[in-house]
Amino acid sequence: MAGPIAPAQAAGNDQVVIANVGDESGVYSSLDGLGAVVADQMAIDDFGGKVLGKPIKLVHYDHRNDAGLANQETNEAIDRDHATLLVDYTNSATALSGENVAKQKHIVQIVTGGGSDAITNDPKYCNKYTFHYGYDVYALAHGTAATMTKEGGKKWYLITANYAFGQALAKDTVAAVEANGGSVLGNDFVPLGTSDFSSYLLKAQAAKPDVIGLANAGNDTVNAMKQINEFGLKKALKVGVMLLFESDVHALGPDYWAGSTVTIGGYWDLDAKSRAFAERFAKKFHGNMPTWSEFANYSAVLQYLEAVKRAGSADSDAVVKQLVGHKINDAFVHNGYIRPQDNLLIHDMYLAEVLPASQVKQPWAYFKILKTIPGEEAFRPASEVKCHLQ
Repeated sequence: MAGPIAPAQAAGNDQVVIANVGDESGVYSSLDGLGAVVADQMAIDDFGGKVLGKPIKLVHYDHRNDAGLANQETNEAIDRDHATLLVDYTNSATALSGENVAKQKHIVQIVTGGGSDAITNDPKYCNKYTFHYGYDVYALAHGTAATMTKEGGKKWYLITANYAFGQALAKDTVAAVEANGGSVLGNDFVPLGTSDFSSYLLKAQAAKPDVIGLANAGNDTVNAMKQINEFGLKKALKVGVMLLFESDVHALGPDYWAGSTVTIGGYWDLDAKSRAFAERFAKKFHGNMPTWSEFANYSAVLQYLEAVKRAGSADSDAVVKQLVGHKINDAFVHNGYIRPQDNLLIHDMYLAEVLPASQVKQPWAYFKILKTIPGEEAFRPASEVKCHLQ
């Protein structure tokens, strides 16, 4: 294993290389994709373009939601580009695939896109070099599903993306619903990239639930919600959108989503600091405000560079020591720290409601924050974590 490691570490002598491995052309490209690359570059520029006197280089790959390709690209980023940071990994299967490489080759990986809790809660994957940043399925389920069940949505029917993220989200959603006195009447596992949800929606309607839960993301969520509206189901029952980004709302228009309760990891319109970042981002990315996944990318790269500076080295082991346990407050993260036990970013999450078009005061300002969920409440308690890194 020493052979592959040496080139990446040696590259730190003349530059620090950051590799974004994300979805630039698939179902998640609108919520992350090239926007995340822009956010990464903004973090590098804001840091000054150099760290420890060495230039910072950004490279990026399109994994196309293929775990095998993500594995190949992660290896290329390390062996060819000499990356010292791997970031993004929208799609949990690609995140876990990249995690195996990070673990083997001792390179820091910060997952901002994938949401599966296996990233930091499965002993087969968790390791000292991989960090989970922004959100996970536990936080989503225990924000949205728990709240909706408490408010009377006792009977659920789930439509789930059939891969690591969806499977993990469905599991935690079922647990949150049942813990609050509800039940799940059915759960259909749907292939990633499905465009026609009609058969699944008819099955859900026949089960007569109080809530249809969408345990998917990106274009899958957009297509499902469009057909839910076309079928008139939104008038008859509630929809639990388990993961939603500003780009999803923008794709259909807010009235398709209006009234939906969602859990988000951050928001560009939260405060003056976040709005200042968003305005700069919009000028660089077609006038679009950042999704909270793109925003998380900015924070992750910035905090990595700060850790390199504190460590006085881009050596992975030295950087890990500076990340673990570190308290973080920036434009995206509020009251955050990296939990030593599992390398999960614990930070404030937010319960939000999607506003109708009539209440949207400016483009992309689609969410009304209902309450702040402190990190210690939002994320899985340390006592339930299966990984023990520290």
